[in-house]
This record gives sequence, C-alpha cells and structure tokens, in this order.
Amino acid sequence: MSDLAPMRAQVYTDPRPEQYFERFHARARTREPDWVYEAVRLITSLYAYTFLRARSISAEKVPGSGAVILAPNHFSFMDHFLMGCYIRRKVRFMAKSQLFKRPMQFVYSHGGVFPVRRGARDEEMFTTAQIILARGGAITMYCEGGRSRTGKVAEQAKRGIGRLALETGAPIVPIAIHGSSRVRNWKRLQFPKVTIQYGDAMRWERVENATREQQQAVADEVLIEIRRLYAGLDQEGRANVLRRVRRQRRAERSSREGAALV
Repeated sequence: MSDLAPMRAQVYTDPRPEQYFERFHARARTREPDWVYEAVRLITSLYAYTFLRARSISAEKVPGSGAVILAPNHFSFMDHFLMGCYIRRKVRFMAKSQLFKRPMQFVYSHGGVFPVRRGARDEEMFTTAQIILARGGAITMYCEGGRSRTGKVAEQAKRGIGRLALETGAPIVPIAIHGSSRVRNWKRLQFPKVTIQYGDAMRWERVENATREQQQAVADEVLIEIRRLYAGLDQEGRANVLRRVRRQRRAERSSREGAALV
C-alpha cells in the first residue's frame, strides 16, 4: 500500500550458531518474566492508549489462567504489546533471533521473550513453547509468520501454530488487530486508531505425531477466523462492532436468566 512507510528488508538467516541461544531458551523454560515485563507493558500501553487510541473488544475471552495460544494477525512491531496490554496475565512471545543482541537481549529475555531462528528447523523454539504451555502459560504465535508488508492479512497460514496446538492440546484464541499496519508511519507523525478484538477460543483434541496436513488444517482454520474478525472491523468500524458485541452479550445474558427461571 503506497500510504505505508517502507519496512526494512527481511533477514531470514542468523549466522550465529544454535548454541548461542541456549541460555535464552533455558531462562524462558525455567523462569517467569520479571519486572522488565511490567515496565515495558506500562510504557507501551501508555503509548497505545494515547497516540494510537487503542481499544479492545471482548478481552474477557482470553482465559484468566491455564495454557492458551494467542493468535493475532501481524502488521507491526507493536502487535505484541497491543495484544497484551488488555490482558492481565503475562504473555510470552517468540521473536526472531536477530533481535537478541546487546543491549536489547536483556530486555527480551527478562521480559519472557524467547528466540526463533527463522530459516532453520528450530525445534528448540517448539520445546520452549511446549514447556511454557505445560506450566499453564500463555504463548503468542502468529499464523502468518513474519509481519505483513502489504497492510493486508495473509491468505496462507504457516502450519507451526497448528503443530503447537495439536501437540499440546492448548486452545487458541484468534485475535484481529485492526489499524496497526500504519503504526510504522509514526515518523510522518501519523498515528492510526487501533482496535484489538479477541475471538472465541478454538480447541482441538491432542494428536500425537500429527501429520503436516493436520497441522496445516488447524492453522488454516485459525487464520480464517482471524480474517473474519478483521473483516468485521474493516467493514463495520469499531463503534458498530462494539455495539453488536454488546447486543449479543445482553441477549446471551437474558437467555441464561430466562433458563434459570424455568
């Protein structure tokens, strides 16, 4: 899209050996995020609330405890923070290994982030994610892989999220982040209005040794739901979607109250 500021070229390979990242995985597997997480969340949340006018819809759909995979679309480096600022629990993120350099690697590792070596078959990343989920943690994983460079939600999902869901049995909450594609325009003093809508949790039975086709099928289902949520925000606008969600809540509440009286 011509109105979007350009992004840096993608770098898919990290020349550093796998062993370099072992300490970051070890920390993520054995320790929870510390004060760094809260400090970063405070700073980024203030930025999101003020400059980006960020608002959430249905954040209560994220379970307050227990294993869960959060699956937003991915346009901006701010997506991690936008999605997490409305959730009380601490959310663990995976980030490309190239970001793990001094001094920021201290912030990432103490904030609960762990590396992904893109362009490599990174089994350590899956092991770390599985351990966190086994402890009842929350993981963020993007269906699309890297950030969209077009400002549109991808047509094709990466199967990794399907693999993680089937191997762990953890539910997936699809999330639409609308407006964040223009966050990169901040140098032009353009600040978009961002909306984060959380969808209903999706669950699959745990499958040992799931095939590539099974993994892809799950990933595709999640991306379809993300696209549906995003399209609703794109076509109806935040205010109309919020009114519709509130009407649905009132109808469901009335239905439950009526059933209780019977």
